[in-house]
Amino acid sequence: MTQTTVWEDVMALKTRFTEMFGVEHPVVQGGMQWVGRAELVAAVANAGGLGFITALTQPTPKDLVKEIERCRSMTDKPFGVNLTILPAINPPPYAEYRQAIIDSGIKIVETAGNKPAEHVEELKKHGVLVIHKCTAVRHALSAERMGVDAISIDGFECAGHPGEDDIPGLILIPAAADKVKIPMIASGGFGDGRGLAAALALGAEGINMGTRFMCTVESPIHENVKRQIVENDERATDLIFRTMHNTSRVARNDISRQVVELERSGAKFEDVRELVAGTRGRVVYETGDPEHGIWSAGMIQGLIHDIPTCQELISRIVAEAEEIIEGRMARMVGRRSPAMA
Repeated sequence: MTQTTVWEDVMALKTRFTEMFGVEHPVVQGGMQWVGRAELVAAVANAGGLGFITALTQPTPKDLVKEIERCRSMTDKPFGVNLTILPAINPPPYAEYRQAIIDSGIKIVETAGNKPAEHVEELKKHGVLVIHKCTAVRHALSAERMGVDAISIDGFECAGHPGEDDIPGLILIPAAADKVKIPMIASGGFGDGRGLAAALALGAEGINMGTRFMCTVESPIHENVKRQIVENDERATDLIFRTMHNTSRVARNDISRQVVELERSGAKFEDVRELVAGTRGRVVYETGDPEHGIWSAGMIQGLIHDIPTCQELISRIVAEAEEIIEGRMARMVGRRSPAMA
């Protein structure tokens, strides 16, 4: 199913985020392993949002440089690169990826994961704006002290890593907005104009979407996976690695169920290593067999009903949010009658 409606006369929602990052709409496509490629990022940029190439999707830093060049051939609007730092037995050459980002002249980076201080410091030296993605208010404040320019606060509803606190966005976003002074975008559970309007009301300056952008025409994953997202409801996720204190929300399938059951039986990571291998997840996206491996998806699946272009999606979201803010919500605010003498 595809969405073909063209939304006319969409006004720009100006926030501190759009002004700082030079984008038209406060809608972000964050980094997604195996998904954040040039064709998707350029489509988001051309639609007025901010997209991120996922650095570690590229096998080497040289390949990342080529992917950045490929994206520039498709858009002249701002886009960035995601650099996620995670514990690994054989960690990627993060410093080399970082240097490739700097040498390519990228001016916006999304960092995520553990201890980004070294990378933030080096990126800032080269005039790069840094958005740090985190799952707790205390982590957001730490990143703010570190000198990042904006925060992406990730609620429990999100795909990927929701942290270990289990705080949903309805609480996490305003809790962070009460304390964080720099611009903040809301992440986890967003996919339509209602979500954007709600995020702005809760104190955010925009929204970050992952699963929703996976389910677009330009998303570089198999059509079968996109259709699976449309068919899934909000319950169709599993939390794996809970017992290992490295929780990850993934699309529910035969593999995720096996992992959950093994964990309940006391399994360690080495017992599930083959089941959760990233290469298996990559095969899901490439061949379209959603049962082949673990792949990330959030609760927002329950609100995804079509496969639009990025232009259609972003225009629709912003138009819906404007109608809620200027229409539905405004109509609820009535003038009080003068008090009777």
